[in-house]
Amino acid sequence: MALRVTHAETSSRDATAAVHELAGQLGGAELDAVLLFCDPDYDLDALGAAIKAAFACPVIGCTSAGQLGARGFQASGILAAGVRGGAIDVHPLLIAPLSDLQAQAAVAAATVQAATEARPAQWFGLLLVDGLSTCEEHLAAALYQMTGSLPVIGGSAGDNLKFERTHVYHDGRFLSHAAVLALFECRNPFAAFKFQHFVPSQIELVVTGADPDRRIIFELDGEPAALAYAEAVGVAVADLDAAVFSTHPLLLTIAGEPYVRSILRANADLSLTCYCAVDEAMVVSVGRAVDPMDTLERAFAEVRRSVADPALVIGCDCILRRVGFEQSGLAVRVGAFMAGQHVFGFSTYGEQFNGLHVNQTFTGVAIGA
Repeated sequence: MALRVTHAETSSRDATAAVHELAGQLGGAELDAVLLFCDPDYDLDALGAAIKAAFACPVIGCTSAGQLGARGFQASGILAAGVRGGAIDVHPLLIAPLSDLQAQAAVAAATVQAATEARPAQWFGLLLVDGLSTCEEHLAAALYQMTGSLPVIGGSAGDNLKFERTHVYHDGRFLSHAAVLALFECRNPFAAFKFQHFVPSQIELVVTGADPDRRIIFELDGEPAALAYAEAVGVAVADLDAAVFSTHPLLLTIAGEPYVRSILRANADLSLTCYCAVDEAMVVSVGRAVDPMDTLERAFAEVRRSVADPALVIGCDCILRRVGFEQSGLAVRVGAFMAGQHVFGFSTYGEQFNGLHVNQTFTGVAIGA
């Protein structure tokens, strides 16, 4: 079946007017689903109600730290993509409250298993999570284990780096302390994938003290974590800042694949707070950056081996990546390249790939035309 995608955007700050603009741009023909990502500064109660009134089809979305669409990276407003043609059916499953994560994940997983049992190869999940919930590791792992290894990509909702409150959309409401697993039944070829422009260096450190639930590393190699990390990257502890952390993230290698564990800050007690949980006894390496454009080109060339002509790539792209691109003057070039690959998505506070939560990573699913 032909997958047809229509893009829409608005900068209107009035929620009702904004949704009216989006609906007009998406057109009157029946839609199978709408993907929608917005900045956090809207009246979200009004916006949720307007979305519910305007669209009869499932709408999947969240607040973001920026959007990614037909014009590359955008920092404000709302971007939407409407899907037609009968190639996909989407079933949004609310997981809330996240304080009852295991039980709520089990309910969603039971629905997934019942739906996918007959045709498991036709399904994937898009997981959107409250980006300040600090429970993405547990949620991604639980869903992946309970659903029989359903391919899942996803991202954590943002609020433009305010770190105050983030929301996912479900059935007319923007919700915190919640997640949505959008179950996609896809009749066209698709491929889930991830990439990052960091590789492990030869510098390895053992986590000898940590609190994974609080995402804090207390010790590396038996030393205060910030001190050991600063020595490893060749800077003074006083010089540890966001630029150093984004240039030298920690990497965890699982089955030969590197996964990024980004550092948020160094604390007064010389511990390190991360964007992702790190367990004691893990061996991590200091990441080494490689050419971002080369990484992009190689990743999408590999995707096209599985899906020769993607009509849509749903993308969850870490906000730390975009910040780095802006600092290095690559944001326009990277955004244009991804727009050319039909990427539609948002800048996240973390990414999910199958059963793992990661940082400074692009996770996506390409769906064939």
